[in-house]
Amino acid sequence: MSEKVRSMFADIASDYDRVNTVLSFGVHHAWRTRAIAESGVKPGDKVLDCATGTGDLAIAFKKAVGEQGYVLGTDFCAPMIEPAPAKASKQGLSIDFEVADAMDLPYEDHRFDVSSISFGIRNVDDPVTALKEMARVVRPGGKVVVLEFGQPKGFMKWPYELYSQHIMPTLGGWLSGNRDAYTYLPRTSAAFPAGDKFLALMDESEAFESKRAISLTGGIAFIYIGTVK
Repeated sequence: MSEKVRSMFADIASDYDRVNTVLSFGVHHAWRTRAIAESGVKPGDKVLDCATGTGDLAIAFKKAVGEQGYVLGTDFCAPMIEPAPAKASKQGLSIDFEVADAMDLPYEDHRFDVSSISFGIRNVDDPVTALKEMARVVRPGGKVVVLEFGQPKGFMKWPYELYSQHIMPTLGGWLSGNRDAYTYLPRTSAAFPAGDKFLALMDESEAFESKRAISLTGGIAFIYIGTVK
């Protein structure tokens, strides 16, 4: 991960949850719920959540796997992950959190049933390497789950582009004090491979026996599910 990206996330970490909820109108919570449903995760499963940030997806996965299950949340930016343990403990949940890079995961092969990453894979230096690593630590037949922004088409295209390119940087900058971060985030979303193009990256990783894409909110976001070979 580049130090510039790490520094940017460290700068907005304290405001991240509040600003995300405002900018997404709360819909990102529904997207995460759908991602967990599509993952097929079961009580007792072991889950690795990469780029966990302040832990929202890891917390949701822990609720799905229950007390007998295990969830480990990782992030490459230490300040982003700092609030996560307290957030989980406040809900009575036991989750481990560690600093780790999705492109070089320090975990043994086949340790988990599911690995996930939400709104983070576009920030890694090499998404294919991250996909390979996320698949490596999952058992054969397990799932890799990616939740990421897309580029909507049709009637959603122009309103979304207006919002993401002009309103979001202004509002996000005002709320967080870092306009550059909320200019960077929609810019990378607009440029990142989405839909069939991301499925092609999954093919390039040669890690999956099958994969599928699920469009959310007219293509504003996608869930990608890969079954590990």
